[in-house]
Amino acid sequence: MSLEEHKRRERAHAIGLFRYQLICPALEAGLSTKQRGRLVREIAERRHIDPFGSQVQVARATLDRWIRRYRAGGFEALVPEPRRLATRTDEQVLELAASLKRENPARTAAQVARILRTATGWAPSESTLLRHFHRSELMGPATGQAGEVFGRFEAPDPNELWVGDALHGPRVGDRKTYLFAFLDDHSRLVVGHRFGFAEDTVRLAAALKPALAARGVPASIYVDNGSAFVDAWLLRACAKLGIRLVHSAPGRPQGRGKIERFFRTVREQFL
Repeated sequence: MSLEEHKRRERAHAIGLFRYQLICPALEAGLSTKQRGRLVREIAERRHIDPFGSQVQVARATLDRWIRRYRAGGFEALVPEPRRLATRTDEQVLELAASLKRENPARTAAQVARILRTATGWAPSESTLLRHFHRSELMGPATGQAGEVFGRFEAPDPNELWVGDALHGPRVGDRKTYLFAFLDDHSRLVVGHRFGFAEDTVRLAAALKPALAARGVPASIYVDNGSAFVDAWLLRACAKLGIRLVHSAPGRPQGRGKIERFFRTVREQFL
């Protein structure tokens, strides 16, 4: 496969993921026809940032068509033919990089570059991204916010929601370790876990795949914005399995208390 063909294929999958993310809320099994129609209208009325940094508005008829395609053929039915797609220019990729930074100011240049490579098949160097962020005034100091008090939350049933996170573990020899874990929000059961020597999608997958095989497919997975959790591999896997992937907003800890307590127990009693 040529580099050009690879880029087209990656762009096609990025578009498929974008389509899935838009329609995902309307795929909930418990929605009535009226509720689903109202939700689709709300999605159609909003403007969205596409995978390449452009603001788009998607008509309701298009959303309905994507929903029908997904129900008939799953995630792959949302992916356009790669040969029909044109490649993006360097300027468009830089604009996408800026959009990713605006979406989550905590993202580093390395994280943005990783997302770009997955979505488009190519990314500028980290130094180029940093210069672009500075020119676009995206590197200012974070603004402080008053603290908030959050109420307790618990998923109503097992397998309704899994919460995932990574713990920085001890050094083994001269190598750092990481513990990936997924916890069922309702039962507090640790459904999957794996230690590894890197905080990447390979180790994340090693924790998640056995959990899915042993416990079945959850309705939703809730994770933070760490580099492994924003990788397109996880979003693509969830899209294919019909799992709703939810990322927490930076600095907003709602729903993460249970797994943080689990990690605290691991650190205090086992590490």
